Amino acid sequence: MRAKRNRNNKKKIINDPIYGFISIPDEFIFDIIEHPYLQRLRRISQLGLSHLVYPGAVHTRFQHVIGAMHLMGKAISVLKKKGHCISDQEKRAVLLAILLHDIGHGPFSHALEFDIVKSVTHENISAYFIKRLEKSFGPDLKLALTIFEDNYHKPFLYQLVSSQLDMDRLDYLNRDSFFSGVSEGIIGSDRLIEMLEVHDGQLVLEEKGIYSVEKFIVARRLMYWQVYLHKTVVAAEYMLIYALRRAKALARNGTAIFASPALSFFLEKDVLKVDFEENAAVLENFAALDDYDILQSLKVWSRHSDATLSFLSASIVNRNLFKIEISKKPYAETEITELKSRLAEEPRFQHLDLSYLVFSDKLVNKAYNQEFQNINLLMKSGEVIDLSEASDNLNISALAKPVEKYFLCYPR
Repeated sequence: MRAKRNRNNKKKIINDPIYGFISIPDEFIFDIIEHPYLQRLRRISQLGLSHLVYPGAVHTRFQHVIGAMHLMGKAISVLKKKGHCISDQEKRAVLLAILLHDIGHGPFSHALEFDIVKSVTHENISAYFIKRLEKSFGPDLKLALTIFEDNYHKPFLYQLVSSQLDMDRLDYLNRDSFFSGVSEGIIGSDRLIEMLEVHDGQLVLEEKGIYSVEKFIVARRLMYWQVYLHKTVVAAEYMLIYALRRAKALARNGTAIFASPALSFFLEKDVLKVDFEENAAVLENFAALDDYDILQSLKVWSRHSDATLSFLSASIVNRNLFKIEISKKPYAETEITELKSRLAEEPRFQHLDLSYLVFSDKLVNKAYNQEFQNINLLMKSGEVIDLSEASDNLNISALAKPVEKYFLCYPR
């Protein structure tokens, strides 16, 4: 049964710094935007701790999903203008799918994705939220979920939500570029949308859009190295991960740990995918969790009696970030062990658990993944070919190969 909602004054517009005025498409979508589940995204940062490097990068997931919805509306209009049949019900459903595609993000977006919960992606959690909303708002959400999970008979609708040329990426590249000040991420989203086409039910790009999509791929590659995988951002986000892991270990050993009720719920036990499916309280606690729970805890933890948790938390709060080294080869265990031994000899580290303060991992930048929803071009001849084969830009073939780098992070 659909929830009763006040329908007064819902012809709203939002003044967006990227696109100007964005109109809310209809009253039903307005009601979804007003729901606490989606309003929570105002309290989830789009770029995690990137603002510690780029002070302007303080925009939120809420801004992003509104922008992605706006682009989706333009894409649907382009495809309908080109003669493709998209019903009003399908249009609303795909707008809802893109609006809700990030609703499952936890605090600081990707930074804590697999530490708040275990082996549950934000896409999985988004689907649980959509199912829960369906109980309140009725079957309008059912088609949105079908498209979101790629179970609809028109695959191009799913590809507009999730592919290598989806409305998600078109929005976040321009938006993240704008707020970070890194101009290399700016792309011609309007032209790319105008070049969209559907062939045999699949989303393709008209041949004349090839240079725009080449720039899009290169921009994505540059934004990964300059913003998303910037080494100082990586150091800060891994420090946050290890602070949370330390807090979890202490909480489970009976140590008193300050936390909001929602954060305590996830500190005290491992939450798996099956828990979301079987226990309604899991999703409700997740819905109560945002960046502010973590930030408040870090401030309190910076004075905790556990020296390791206190050191990590204070270092994040005061931006005393760890040193990070980047290598093309993995760091050997002997090298990491030697580093820990050297640090252990310093008086200020003697009471700290260095397994939480020295860490190494791999960074992967794959700007164009031919194994996942590759970008196909519709040639004037009617032939459909992969972007990397059609492009006369040698960089595109190179960008299809993942670049892997390794890092070693430790206190200065």
